Amino acid sequence: MTEWAGRLRRRLTPGSLRGGLALAALAVTAVWVVLLTAAFNLILADRLATQADDTLRTRTAAVAALVTVDNAGAVSLRAPADGAGIDRGIWVYAGNRAVLRPSGDRELEQAADRLARTGGFARAGDDLLTRLYAQPVTIDGKRVATVVAAIDLDASLDARRVTLIGSAVVALILLTLVYSTSRAVVARTLRPVEQMARQAADWSANDLEHRFGDQRRPAELDRLAVILDELLARQSAVVRSDRQLTAELSHELRTPLAAMSAELDLLRSRPRGPAELEAGHASLAAGIARLSGLIETLLTEARGRSRAVPGRCALGPALHGLVEAAGPGVALVVRPEPESGLTAGVDADVLDRILSPLLDNARRYARSGVTLSAARTGTAVTITVRDDGPGVSADIADRLFDPGFSAGPEAGHWGAGLGLPLARRLAHGAGGDVTLDSTAGPGATFLVTLPPG
Repeated sequence: MTEWAGRLRRRLTPGSLRGGLALAALAVTAVWVVLLTAAFNLILADRLATQADDTLRTRTAAVAALVTVDNAGAVSLRAPADGAGIDRGIWVYAGNRAVLRPSGDRELEQAADRLARTGGFARAGDDLLTRLYAQPVTIDGKRVATVVAAIDLDASLDARRVTLIGSAVVALILLTLVYSTSRAVVARTLRPVEQMARQAADWSANDLEHRFGDQRRPAELDRLAVILDELLARQSAVVRSDRQLTAELSHELRTPLAAMSAELDLLRSRPRGPAELEAGHASLAAGIARLSGLIETLLTEARGRSRAVPGRCALGPALHGLVEAAGPGVALVVRPEPESGLTAGVDADVLDRILSPLLDNARRYARSGVTLSAARTGTAVTITVRDDGPGVSADIADRLFDPGFSAGPEAGHWGAGLGLPLARRLAHGAGGDVTLDSTAGPGATFLVTLPPG
């Protein structure tokens, strides 16, 4: 039984989202079609029954108008004024005596006899397909007779049967059209989703820096675009982190390997005494130990990175951490608060090394305070560092990021001119940039653009 139920469930489970949505639309439509069809047929049956009762009342009233009573109290029927005969299926009773009794089914006659005594409506016949109605006839306030009329319900039943079959056929055609139309509409609706999925797959393989961004699309797909952009950003961050790890391995291992290679060359160049051999062996052992330590350290760091997505940091906590670490002096504030979940595609320590020179300069020249802010701008994240100082003069703006350039002690700067170039180089290495916004108004405003995390 369980196996059979599992097979049935697998057969009924749609193999695609398009099929599932089409089946859902079909199920909802089928429920409404069944309810409306049932309601329509019930209303039709009630209407046909009402028409049958109205016909019976009309026929009995017409015959009742023909009933007469003579001076002796005998009940008789006048001939209709139009010369037509009285319809078949009419009984007229004076008390228990039948004044008019059509020949026909014995069972129907007995039902008419009973109804003449009780009045009202009744059904008779083998299949109860004949409806009867008894109407009393009063003259001068005295009941003198009873008229009973019968009507065959076969025509009404045939009409209901034909209507029910027609409703079923129309419902089947409607459901077929609904299913095929809904599949086509769902396929058309999901086409942008399939296109976005293909683009994301292509970008993840060939262009990790590409993003969906703020392109025009249906509102329902905006959230999907944001999620796909975040996934691409995280994959890009992982790739950058792997490249950085590779560079670190290359840099860190090159020095001890070069030293060990040089020591081996010296050992082979000429015969050595015991003391020189011992010193050479000690140098090689130290190099090997250093290599082992470096490899262990780098592998430990790599394992630590695998526990979380590398090359990402939440900007809100990172900026507030810089504010808390700032020493006494000019106020440093984060305003407005970055949106929840906003991340940059760099490690927190790299972000600190990028922003620290900018914050040092801003606090050096600011009069009362420095403002930090962060926001998503298109396919990047922009961090703004703004101070209310004298700003950057136009004659030195183009040289700010030249290595070794310094405004000099006369401008209140005693540095070596390496902070801003270093910040820009680190930002470039992360796929971003550091620029001066000369249109931002009073004070100096630096923009740090980074890939989203």
